[in-house]
Amino acid sequence: MLICRSVSECREAVAKLRQNGHRIGMVPTMGYLHAGHMSLIQTAKTQSDAIVVSIFVNPTQFGEAADLDAYPRDEDRDLALLNEAGVAVVFLPEVGTMYPPGDETIVETTRLANMLHGEVRPGHFRGVTTVVARLFNIVQPDVAVFGEKDYQQLQVIKRMVADLHMPVQIIGAPTVREADGLAMSSRNVRLTPEDRAAALVLSRALDAAETAAKGGTVDALHATITATIASEPRAALIGLDIVADETLNTLTGPLTGPTAIMISVAFGDILLIDQRVVTP
Repeated sequence: MLICRSVSECREAVAKLRQNGHRIGMVPTMGYLHAGHMSLIQTAKTQSDAIVVSIFVNPTQFGEAADLDAYPRDEDRDLALLNEAGVAVVFLPEVGTMYPPGDETIVETTRLANMLHGEVRPGHFRGVTTVVARLFNIVQPDVAVFGEKDYQQLQVIKRMVADLHMPVQIIGAPTVREADGLAMSSRNVRLTPEDRAAALVLSRALDAAETAAKGGTVDALHATITATIASEPRAALIGLDIVADETLNTLTGPLTGPTAIMISVAFGDILLIDQRVVTP
């Protein structure tokens, strides 16, 4: 496994893989890896011959400096996990590498980035697309895998790739959960024991919504989810979006097709998200 910290090192490593006829798969991450990340790597392996994983805690997608500073990091542990997983190249750039002095270029999907969760965290998706576009330009993968848990992010990246004619196949991988149903996230380690137990309300709300979707309406889904979250006093519902699958268009009235539900819930100062696509 090659560890690259500069753009030139990363490009040289990928070029050698291509010289050997390898199809390149990529999994962009912010590190502090868990089983969810490993599942993305396994998905990428089914679509490519050699995997590049980037680890970069991207400052432009954090709204508050305190949240950025608190994001968990463990480079040695991450590298051990990636080596065991058979990753070919790890790209570990510094902030100054990804955002060189004087840089002024951004990439943004103007509609998808500024609706739904983008209203809760202004500028977040602009930061995501800007850094992912730069990573894709450096690595130039054939395929890249992202988790469906960050459902709006997945659609934003698909839109960016389509609009900019990037030759990258984007694959969404199913959400990986803990044994008790909590969606895996690097933020989970920051939860207090009480909030960790309370966080199960997200999966309970989605389970209830899946039942309510059968022959139901958008209003009924909204009421079911809101009531379930409200039943947990430690949870504060920050965002609830019930939209059309993939397009994220607003829905009203009876459910007629695949419907994406995205929930943002705060436990103290920790914001967790979860999602599910349900069918009526």
